[in-house]
Amino acid sequence: MTIQQELNSLWAPTKVETGPVPALGQQAPSTERLPILSFGGKPTVVTFLRHCGCPFAEKTFISLRKTAEDHPDMRFIAVSHSDRESTDKWLRAVGGADQVSVIVDSDRELFGRWGLGVSGYWHMMHPASMWTAVRLGREENIWNRPTESGSRWQTSGSFAVDGEGKVKWGGAAPRADYIPSFEEAVESVSK
Repeated sequence: MTIQQELNSLWAPTKVETGPVPALGQQAPSTERLPILSFGGKPTVVTFLRHCGCPFAEKTFISLRKTAEDHPDMRFIAVSHSDRESTDKWLRAVGGADQVSVIVDSDRELFGRWGLGVSGYWHMMHPASMWTAVRLGREENIWNRPTESGSRWQTSGSFAVDGEGKVKWGGAAPRADYIPSFEEAVESVSK
């Protein structure tokens, strides 16, 4: 990891064609890289992470991994926009993927299909987000890790999709520090 790589994460990434965020009840975007209906009608929870190294991405991923352990009858997918090498290194640092499938989307095409584009300054630098980062470090020892690839400006989001491919829960993160409740996601597709 170099200082230049860390600085690169602060530059706004190139814009990606971004569709609307899927609404509740709407068919989830499905592609060859993220095939929603390809696993026999299993409900799916998918989270699009902030950059590898972000404490909020780490907390989100740990929560997703724990929920996946508790619900082996469902699929859990994390999408990273950092490159493969950085994503794999980060996964080892945070304890591995276990039951979570990880897709690398460094061109952010999947992020765009799910309506997750580049955020604004207040989304990333909100004072509450900065305080949450400090609290995560102090209370859970989750600190900012080196950012080898990816962008701090990329918006994250999480969704729950039922066995018919319809979005039942989730959306784009309202701020960088948003940590979704994956138990709520599970409940939304278990009804």
